[in-house]
Amino acid sequence: MIAITGARGVGKTTFLLQHIKKTHENLSQVLYVSLDNLHFYENPLIELVDEFHDYGGRFLYLDEVHKYSRWSSTLKNIYDNYPEIKVVFTSSSILDIYQGDSDLSRRAIKYAMPGLSFREYLSMRHQIELPSFSLDDILFRQEQLGLNLPKDFLPLSYFKSYLIDGYFPFGKEPDFLQKLMNVINNVIESDLGKIENLSQNKIEQVKRVLAVIAESAPFKPNISSLSNKLKINRDIILTILFQLERGRILNLLRAPNSGISVLQKPNKIYLENTNLMFALKNQPELGNIRETYFYNQLYNAGLKANTSEQTDFLIEEKYSFEIGGRNKKKSQLKGLENAFVVKDDINFGAGNIIPLWMFGMMY
Repeated sequence: MIAITGARGVGKTTFLLQHIKKTHENLSQVLYVSLDNLHFYENPLIELVDEFHDYGGRFLYLDEVHKYSRWSSTLKNIYDNYPEIKVVFTSSSILDIYQGDSDLSRRAIKYAMPGLSFREYLSMRHQIELPSFSLDDILFRQEQLGLNLPKDFLPLSYFKSYLIDGYFPFGKEPDFLQKLMNVINNVIESDLGKIENLSQNKIEQVKRVLAVIAESAPFKPNISSLSNKLKINRDIILTILFQLERGRILNLLRAPNSGISVLQKPNKIYLENTNLMFALKNQPELGNIRETYFYNQLYNAGLKANTSEQTDFLIEEKYSFEIGGRNKKKSQLKGLENAFVVKDDINFGAGNIIPLWMFGMMY
């Protein structure tokens, strides 16, 4: 059993259907089911699986399991009672598949599906195929990496467009911003509302918190000030921030060794990706865009990011990064080991000066 979690709009359903088309020659053994279908309001999924099994079914693909009220116990029963059937299911990133009514921790392997990296965007939108780089490659071998790139490849000619509409696979569509707003609303109203069993009043509170954050993210939050401004209890605001992080609407940056919990105040709040910034605000500030992109790409690559007392980010608790434009100075790196300046508006760097776009090549 394989679980694929991810934010709305990143392409989980398309990925399942492409995988089925490319992998299975005998489609009589394959069943794709979307669990938001009205059929399942009256008919148990297990009955369909039982019939599928009797007809020789062996590969079951279940989309949006969080829409099915008995998802946890049903998945457990499928796994235990039909060992011949291989199961792949998708769910909202809000859903913790190991915290349902039944224990799936020993049954399901979980993978998280993020939005497109800058590298994937170049492949999908511009048919430019480039290798992935590790963080150490970028930090210590960037000159060699540059020699392996196509001679006519100028990253900046593509990078600005990626920041605006390149993170989601549907970004090239004319009504992209409207579709992205629909994604945000569905995360809050449908996914978060159903999974966390939120009332309409709580959903409105979530939207109000997000609206305030969108105006100034990234920023260092004053929770008491937010609480007074929005007339919402402090603990409820912290819970909302945690929920929006799980829904991949926000990225919360914490201090080293601070831990992750619902009521743990984050040190800095970011929108999850730069496309959201353009959807929720007419003209996002350029420095905020740069930091949001950097954090997003490293987070999605599985790297640990924290705040730093001296620079913008501390990565993997050993690398310090200061983010800026072409003219960014090194003064804030003074006295630090393994410290780097990340510059926007340059195609290539040298030494401890690294182009911002290059951190989008890690997945």
